[in-house]
Amino acid sequence: MQTQSNAPEAQPTLTTERLTLRPFVADDAFDVERLAGRREIADTTLNIPHPYPHGGAAEWIGLHARAWERRASATFAIVASDTGRLVGAISLMIKSEHRRAELGYWIAVDYWNRGYATEAGQRLVEFGFESLGLRRIEARHLLRNPASGRVMQKLGMESEGVERDAAIKWERYESLAVYSILEPDWRAARTQR
Repeated sequence: MQTQSNAPEAQPTLTTERLTLRPFVADDAFDVERLAGRREIADTTLNIPHPYPHGGAAEWIGLHARAWERRASATFAIVASDTGRLVGAISLMIKSEHRRAELGYWIAVDYWNRGYATEAGQRLVEFGFESLGLRRIEARHLLRNPASGRVMQKLGMESEGVERDAAIKWERYESLAVYSILEPDWRAARTQR
């Protein structure tokens, strides 16, 4: 006799040539606070505080499973496959009713300039279009952080312009550059390779 489970589908683990993208676990909290807590990380992101509050990462990780169950977001730990070390985080904030999501990421300072954000981003864009059925994936970066914009361009995203003084970070206005890619454009670019 076959039984049917009503348990929600677990968030998958994704792989690339050098990386494993997996759901965060409670044991990651210390590393998140240590890595994301660096001033250089907080300075280039909108939502990471500095100093990172003790216990904040555990609380943040505790929100992920429920957000995935509701399909509100998919947040992954970026782990180097050869060492098993956490090198960053990447997520899709999903708006299912519009079949779109916003991509966000951070990479630990010691791992900058190794292509990890691009590699993880390519895999997550693929996941968004192939597995989640999204039509549009967008991303924003602080205008003063052009390195993040270069990652978005490498993902095939097109610039849509600048949201002037759209956010406040550390008591100063920040302008945000907006990028996006549509599923048909992503698929067409893949077939041209």
